[in-house]
Amino acid sequence: MKIHVMTLFPEMFSGPLGTSIIKRAQEDQKLSIQYYQIRDYSTNKHQKVDDYPYGGGSGMVMGPQPIVDAYREITKDTKKTPRTIYLSPKGKHFSQEMAMELSKEEELIFLCGHYEGVDQRVIDEIVSDEISIGDYVLTGGELPAMVMIDAISRLIPGVLSSPEAYEEESIHSGLLEYPQYTRPPSFEGKEVPKILLSGDHEKIRKWRRKEALLITRERRPDLFQRIPLTKEDYKLLKP
Repeated sequence: MKIHVMTLFPEMFSGPLGTSIIKRAQEDQKLSIQYYQIRDYSTNKHQKVDDYPYGGGSGMVMGPQPIVDAYREITKDTKKTPRTIYLSPKGKHFSQEMAMELSKEEELIFLCGHYEGVDQRVIDEIVSDEISIGDYVLTGGELPAMVMIDAISRLIPGVLSSPEAYEEESIHSGLLEYPQYTRPPSFEGKEVPKILLSGDHEKIRKWRRKEALLITRERRPDLFQRIPLTKEDYKLLKP
């Protein structure tokens, strides 16, 4: 997959997307991430990218010219127009289902806004998806873009060691994850549940399923209501 990021702060991405799994995915050529400094495309002699909003109001708005010119540079040789994502509090809430859908794309473009946002004509002209990662305000679109790129990239075939690496994770399976334990079996008087030390794989599977169901019902009843419970699940949930 090719990912293009239009931003005023490309240096912000080097740490989070230049380490661990995402770094390896780029080294293995499963993923390509390119950054475009929006200021470089400004025709203003001072490389200005923002101006006062028409109609008054506080703050500044990013103008259309540098963004649209950066977009045209990205898409000049593309066979198919990539989906262009604008990170916005007004957008649809990002979800695992959305990450799975976007991971199937060959190319994606992310537009990171700043100040009071971008000129609406940019959104009307080039944006295919407005997406929010939550109901709170950040200083710009860079952090949300990093969150989305991380979530999407790990679903690209070959980025993780196997599909099972994410299929059993929280949210992907529809359930929050069951508790995990590792060595030592006893730590400061707290013991690992005996069933996990039993070697009985079927009992362990049922224990994990039950714990995941209970945790989801308690902490995310909205998710729990959408789970198609099996006969076995009903038995596991009996007091």
